[in-house]
Amino acid sequence: MTDTLDITALRSLVTIADSGGFRRAAEALCVSQSAVSQHVRRLERTVGRPLVTPDGRGTRFTPDGELLLAAARQLLELHDGTLDQLGVGARARPATITVGATEHAADHLLPRWMAALTASYPEARVQVRLDRGARLAEALDEGTIDVAVLIGIAPGPASRPAGALRLAWYCAYGWTPPPSAQPLPVVAINDPCTIRRQALSTLARAGRTAWVAGEAGHLAGVLQATRAGVGVALLADVGPIPPGLVRLDDLPAADPEPLHVRTRRGAPRHLGDIIRDTVIAALT
Repeated sequence: MTDTLDITALRSLVTIADSGGFRRAAEALCVSQSAVSQHVRRLERTVGRPLVTPDGRGTRFTPDGELLLAAARQLLELHDGTLDQLGVGARARPATITVGATEHAADHLLPRWMAALTASYPEARVQVRLDRGARLAEALDEGTIDVAVLIGIAPGPASRPAGALRLAWYCAYGWTPPPSAQPLPVVAINDPCTIRRQALSTLARAGRTAWVAGEAGHLAGVLQATRAGVGVALLADVGPIPPGLVRLDDLPAADPEPLHVRTRRGAPRHLGDIIRDTVIAALT
């Protein structure tokens, strides 16, 4: 029996846990499923006991597997962080960096992210994924994106606060709100949406009744409906006012929404810091 824990095998073990199985772990690591299985068997030979066991159509970790999994996370964090600090290894110089963000304030923040990442990783290709916050969180868990800026979402693994996003009400030129006795028409992204909930709860706290007169799957649809006079929209108060809209200051003020930067497990150590610092500087 050997007495050395192999880093590659430990990485496979952690990826099995994070991705939900051997097949998905193989896809995430770009290796065959048999290779992942061999890595687990290698670790089992080292510790002399089973680490995973069949569970229906899948597998689950044994108590010893859970113990080794927790230790593996710590060992990989130290291992990868050391390589990153030394500036060596593929993990310190990623070939592709995928940044995720919701659409809110993206046109203001994206140019800054691109410039900062290009300066820090000149040889890397930078990809951008604009999506709903819940789907971005899932993509981080699956390891398909490297870092994301999330709005109003409770911190998850490797998540750090990055300031707050100011919000303001906007409407079309010449649009007149109905009398206060009538419900206020609101345009918002369909549920689940943090800013939609913020809009409705802000009006409710102020005693202003409201109804969702228009909804869309993406921010572009919200802007189009608002420009058409369907109703008012609560939008990011960052950068220039969206074309065709004016700010409406006589409605109840909405609280800023907290922002968090979260990186996938195993992402370059300083990647989250770069995005976080850029967000904070852009919103200050």
